Formats: sequence, C-alpha cells, structure tokens
Amino acid sequence: MAATGAKTEGGGVREVARRAVQAEIAAKAMKLFLVQGFEQTTVNQIAAEVGISSRSVFRYFDSKEEMVVGELIELGTELVAALEHRPAQEDPWVALRQALQVCVDSLEGHPLGLRRATMLATTPSLRTAMIDKHLRWQQILVPDIAKRLQHGGELAELQARGLVSAALSCLDVAATAWTETHDTRTLTDLVDLVFAAVRPQ
Repeated sequence: MAATGAKTEGGGVREVARRAVQAEIAAKAMKLFLVQGFEQTTVNQIAAEVGISSRSVFRYFDSKEEMVVGELIELGTELVAALEHRPAQEDPWVALRQALQVCVDSLEGHPLGLRRATMLATTPSLRTAMIDKHLRWQQILVPDIAKRLQHGGELAELQARGLVSAALSCLDVAATAWTETHDTRTLTDLVDLVFAAVRPQ
C-alpha cells in the first residue's frame, strides 16, 4: 500500500511540475506575441526565452495557438471560482456577468491588455483556438449555472449551455469593440451594454 501511495504522490508532483513549466512557457510566449506579433514570433524564440529547446516546447504544447489558449484556460479557473462565490439565489445571467468581470479586469488592469485583446481579435489563426477556449470554459461553467436554474435534468443543462455560450459571446463582442473604439468607453461599459442588449434588466 505504501508503494502505491508513493507512486500516486510522485505522479501528482510530476503533474504539478508539468503545469508549472506549461504556465511559464505560455506566459513568456504571450509577452513575445504582444511585443513582436503572433505570426512573427517563432517557437525557437519562445524556447530561448524559457531556456529550453524547441523540441522540449513541443512536449508541452502542440502549437503556438495552444500556448495562447493555455494561458486563457488558467484564467478560466479563476472565472469558475468567481462564479462559485456569487450568491446561490442570484439570477444565472447576472451571476455570469459578475463572474466575467475577472476576465474584464485581466485585460483592463494589464498594461498590455488592449494589445492582447487586439491580437486575439485580429489574428485569424487564433480564432480556432478561441473557439476551443470557449468550449473548455463552457464545460467548467455549465454545472454551476445548471444548479442555479429552478428545474433539473437535461433541460437545465441545455439552458445552462445556452446561457454560458451567450455570455462568452457577449464578452468576445465587447472585447472586439474595445479594440476598435476610439472613444472613452471602458471594456466594463461595453460588456454591460452587450449583456443588457441580450437581456435588458
């Protein structure tokens, strides 16, 4: 039994170490993407920044696009936590809007946030990666929203998927508008406007 426990613990430690390396690669890759441009940045440059070989990079990520999604998936963990901390009786749509402020703050509160949003909105090869991100975020957000609905079963899950998908689309629409606008509107204001257009309060 002791040997089994040691094996499990070792596996857990290796997984933590792997996630740490993935996070470092994704973070340094993102910095290069924002400075040089996504298409202009090579895997060799990312590897050099991290201090590993390009071959080693591909042990953690299949592509540059996945590096972008990898960082966003970590943000998804914060998003789930924010949603879980919303009042249990809060309207699901309101709860989603408030929880998504985590994502808004990650852009508005970062010196390169607007450049990051612009890169995501204007790089064609990242659109598939963003769809993948949506699907992953939807998978982890739906259970909480389904519990907030008044009924259970398959109908609740279906409606929860619809709500989450709509909320994430609202965030994307607002973020894209933020990169295009030349007035003084904040991303927070734009997200509120889009959410209200879908379902006025």
